[in-house]
Amino acid sequence: MDRKTGARAGALALAGMVVLAGCSGTGDGAKAHADATAPAGGSAQQLQQQYERVVESVLPSVVKIATDQGEGSGVVYDGKGDIVTNAHVVAGAHRIEVTTSGGGSPLKASLVGSFAADDLAVVKADGGGALRPASFGDSGKARVGQIVLAMGNPLGLAGSVTNGIVSALNRTVSTKREGAFPGATIADAIQTSAPINPGNSGGALVTLDGRVIGIPTAAASDPQMGGAAVGIGFATPSATVQKIVPQLIRSGKVTRSGRAALGVTVRAIVDPATGRPSGVAVVGVTKGGGADKAGIKPGDLILAVNGTPTPDPTALESLLAGLKPGGGVKVQVQQPDGTKEQVDVTLGQLPGSG
Repeated sequence: MDRKTGARAGALALAGMVVLAGCSGTGDGAKAHADATAPAGGSAQQLQQQYERVVESVLPSVVKIATDQGEGSGVVYDGKGDIVTNAHVVAGAHRIEVTTSGGGSPLKASLVGSFAADDLAVVKADGGGALRPASFGDSGKARVGQIVLAMGNPLGLAGSVTNGIVSALNRTVSTKREGAFPGATIADAIQTSAPINPGNSGGALVTLDGRVIGIPTAAASDPQMGGAAVGIGFATPSATVQKIVPQLIRSGKVTRSGRAALGVTVRAIVDPATGRPSGVAVVGVTKGGGADKAGIKPGDLILAVNGTPTPDPTALESLLAGLKPGGGVKVQVQQPDGTKEQVDVTLGQLPGSG
């Protein structure tokens, strides 16, 4: 998570909990990580030595990102000074600086592009060609129980490392709006027990073979306890990074998000008695999109998708995050006169952003 003065990061809903929001690389980084690829196993001493090799190899590729909005982390993506981080770390920033884990003078950086829907961004460090690129692994091969390390700058403590395991795979989590960041719904997130604290956002979730399989993005908080839920954090998978980041580097925007969309703009309907969202209202329809072709119009309410209720926009986004463009869904709609009907919608692709 990013570290901001006087504020915690935005909340993120998941199964009754609240989650707080804080590639290539394989070619450029493979040689740098050659010493970290020995299989883990054997004695406790061998395992300790493996930890040490991984930290020594990967930590130089993890940087501290400081902006006029707060602090976070980043991972060197290539040999040209491009650094991947979370979009919420740099949202609304007018000044960006990066510092290596070893310290030294900060390097000025500029925003290359961001994609809020997946909470990913790329910044480019001036004179960053000497930075060591990380080696990104295949998050699709991650296993529950696999040992991982989280590297970043929690609470401003540069070059910090925590350890844990992959606790679960394929989680869908949604962050709320925070300042200039509109919130995100992350599909296929990696849940980890490695502690994730403010400032860890945008850092690296690393396997014992020295590969980055995720970008730590959010940590959970229990709303009933009013504090952090220890040992529950979430990382954006490297598969998403490898899909989105090259597009940002190439053009500063995402043209192929791979994310499903109904083709509507919606807002939450708030129950005046409770102050809580009580429905999803359509306020705009993309001309020629799936919803438009299905006859959905502004003023309609979206009640359910494929039989699953959508009581608020976050629930709708979470459902869509698990679907693919081109697929068909059944949408239950209520018209302004109270008439309810079910329509078939062919999903489009979520538009990219620069």
